[in-house]
Amino acid sequence: MANVQSLDPSASPLDYYGWELRRQREAHGLRQGQLGEIIFCTGSLIGQIETTKKVPTRDFSERLDAALGTDGVFSRLVGLVLRSQLPTWFQQYADMEAKATYISTYQAQLVYGLLQTEEYARALLAVDHPNKVDEMAAARLERQQILKGKNPPALWIVLSETALLQEVGGRHVMRGQLARLLDFRDSPWVQIQVFPFSVGQHTGMMGSFTLLRFEDDPDLFYVESYDQGHMTADPQVIKERSVGYARLQAAALSPEDSATLIARVMEERYGNTP
Repeated sequence: MANVQSLDPSASPLDYYGWELRRQREAHGLRQGQLGEIIFCTGSLIGQIETTKKVPTRDFSERLDAALGTDGVFSRLVGLVLRSQLPTWFQQYADMEAKATYISTYQAQLVYGLLQTEEYARALLAVDHPNKVDEMAAARLERQQILKGKNPPALWIVLSETALLQEVGGRHVMRGQLARLLDFRDSPWVQIQVFPFSVGQHTGMMGSFTLLRFEDDPDLFYVESYDQGHMTADPQVIKERSVGYARLQAAALSPEDSATLIARVMEERYGNTP
C-alpha cells in the first residue's frame, strides 16, 4: 500500500486522485471517518482510496464533489482513473470508441461491453481476473458514459443468438442482462439485431469485430484476440468488413423481431420458473 506522505500525484491518474482527495479533505478539516459519514461510506474506504489501494467509482466521486463543493473535480478525474484500469492493450480502442460518432459491431458470443449490466460484466471478469473484479468492472461501466452524454454515438449491434443462450453468471444475471437489452427498444441511437442460428454459415463466423466512424477522421476496424487487440484504418479492410457487416445486418432479424426473441428467451429460459 502506498504511503500517503510519499504519493506522487504525477505518477498516475489514480495517484493524483488519492493525493487530491487527501488535500481536499484536510483543507476542509475533516478526518477520514468524518468524511465517510458525510458521503455514506467508511473512513477505511476513504483511506484506501487516498493510498491507491482501492479504485474510486463514479458514484463515490459524485458524492465527494457534492460534499466538498469541488465543482465536479472528482467526477471529471474519475473518468481518467477508470480508463487507466482497462488493460493496456485495450485503452487505445476505448479512447477511439469514446470519440466515434457511429459504432457498428458484430458480437459472436457475448453482449457488447457498452450494453453489459454490472452483474454480467463482473461474472465475465471474475473468470480471469478474480482479484481485480471491482476496478475492472467499474472501468467497463465507465465506458458506457458515452451513451448518456448530450451527443451519444449511433450504436448498431448485430448479436449472435449464442449470446442470448450462453449463460453468464446464472439465470438471474442473464434475465437482468436481457432485460437491459430490451430497455433500448425505443432508443433512437441504439439498434440491436439478433443473428439467428437458422441462417447457417455467414461472414461473421471468424469472430466478433467492430467498425468505428468519425466526423473528421478515417474509419477504423477493430478485432481482438484473448489478450490483444488490432486496429487498422486500411481502406481495403474497411471496405471488405463494411460489406461483410451489411450482409450480417441483412440476414439478421429486424430490431422488432429481435426484441421479440430476446423477450421470449428471457421468459422461457431465464424466467422465475426453471
